[in-house]
Amino acid sequence: MGKHYYIGIMSGTSLDGIDVALVAMPNNTISLLGALEMPFEPKLRRDILALCQTQTIALRDFGQLCVRLSLAYAKAVNQLLAQHQLNGNDICAIGCHGQTVYHLPGGPYPFSMQLINASVLAAETGITTISDFRSMDLALGGQGAPLVPPFHQQLFEHLQQQYSALVLLNIGGIANVSILSGQPLVGFDTGPGNVLMDLWLQQQNPEQLFDHNGELAAKGQVCDALLADCLADPYFALTAPKSTGRELFNFNWLQQKLIHYPALCFEDVLATLSQLTAISISQSLTHLSPGLLLVCGGGAKNSHLLHNIQALLPNWQIELTTNFGVDGDFMEAMAFAWLAKQCLERQNGNDMLVTGASRNEILGQICQLKHHQWQGDLTKDQQ
Repeated sequence: MGKHYYIGIMSGTSLDGIDVALVAMPNNTISLLGALEMPFEPKLRRDILALCQTQTIALRDFGQLCVRLSLAYAKAVNQLLAQHQLNGNDICAIGCHGQTVYHLPGGPYPFSMQLINASVLAAETGITTISDFRSMDLALGGQGAPLVPPFHQQLFEHLQQQYSALVLLNIGGIANVSILSGQPLVGFDTGPGNVLMDLWLQQQNPEQLFDHNGELAAKGQVCDALLADCLADPYFALTAPKSTGRELFNFNWLQQKLIHYPALCFEDVLATLSQLTAISISQSLTHLSPGLLLVCGGGAKNSHLLHNIQALLPNWQIELTTNFGVDGDFMEAMAFAWLAKQCLERQNGNDMLVTGASRNEILGQICQLKHHQWQGDLTKDQQ
């Protein structure tokens, strides 16, 4: 039992919860066996958001925050294991992305910082843990993101010949696309997904994490002038490879735009931000023949946003990945289970044409436990 079982963990830009996926991957097949979403403890979420927003923290608090988050990850993993009557030795490895707090792929010293203490996660679960997936790609001159397009390509390989264009769209805090049809594989961050809408909503009501079904945005009117100011940001004109995050699209960024529109009502701002997400996504696909757009992530539940995207891409078939057998809530957690497997099997984790790295390479740092008997013996290819 569990010979091919991996666990993936993802907590995205929106900080709406910890996603944990139990994935079986024998013979290059990928199956989601179980999953859970564990909400953040409120103070932990507030402290992580404060770090993302202020980008300032005492070293003691930073170290403790890494441990607190890792204990929360471990709690979620152990809960999932208990639900499926498994133990640590049933799992080959955990792949944990960690919580991104700063992503800087440009400049003389590129880096991407994720909150994670892999030793704590491994010790609390009894499972070999792999983390820090972005750093090798960055060291090779890449963006360090997105890393999931090769996983999407393998997962939906059976659909690629059926459509003139096949694109997977993940709408998390940041939205990203994997263009799976044709060669080479292409993937990049299109810009804000839910992050600006969520931030604006939470300024009005801190207890409301997101706009359910986009109902509030649907009540507003798009402000064309504000929308144009937002779309004028240089990021949208960049060509791939490119990636972004809260370092750019944050509340300060939004406030700088809104200062020129003091009379706009709350719903109108929300409607405009929804349209910003929809346009930045649709513009990234205008060079393709219409095909199938598969949507996953938290934004897939925002029916108003999906309506906006469909209006901008009228000839595309837009579907949820759930309708094609893959739970869109756990797509990225599954991807990091896959990346853990790639690491243990000494296979490439990145795609240099997606990230801009100088070569494809193994990604991730392995935190091992002496008693954990996983299947992928690192020394077997050296014997």
